[in-house]
Amino acid sequence: MQPIPHPEPQPGTGLPGVGALFGGFFSIGICGFGGTLPWARRMVVEQRGWLAASEFTDLLALCQFLPGPNIVNFAVCLGARFRGPAGAAAALAGLLSAPMVIVMTLGALYGAYGGHAVVGRAFHGLAAAASGLVLATALQIAAPLRGRALGLAVAGVALLAIAVLRLPLLPTMLVLAPLSVALHRTPR
Repeated sequence: MQPIPHPEPQPGTGLPGVGALFGGFFSIGICGFGGTLPWARRMVVEQRGWLAASEFTDLLALCQFLPGPNIVNFAVCLGARFRGPAGAAAALAGLLSAPMVIVMTLGALYGAYGGHAVVGRAFHGLAAAASGLVLATALQIAAPLRGRALGLAVAGVALLAIAVLRLPLLPTMLVLAPLSVALHRTPR
């Protein structure tokens, strides 16, 4: 896979400029259709080095508590962190502009051809690919928990409560987040 081309950070700042934020999140929006977090992590951490892996995980965790799609929250928070409101607007516009055009085009095509069996099979294939990307990202994000039994235990309880027992997300996180913080701060 070719690296995503991007503008250089503004001279003397070491931080991405508004154009770099727009371009970076535009590439995520156009390439990450159906599963953007793997693309976001690759671009922000591995390719451009805007954040360390732990910073990415921390910012993503914050964004998961905010209402709305995680990647949209992430784009706004990261853009605001580097360039204030202009950076937030640039990252958000970059992220949403390409998918908006793609979805409108696909909607028109689906309206015309949605009844064909090949379209249904294509959607099943896309769903499988998106699921694999989400799983791969979850494993990458969980990597810092290796060797931290308490962190893994809290993550396991969260998975059990939400995915298996189907408990509501918000009450589960309101119980587990403070517990996780308390366990992390407790001397070992």
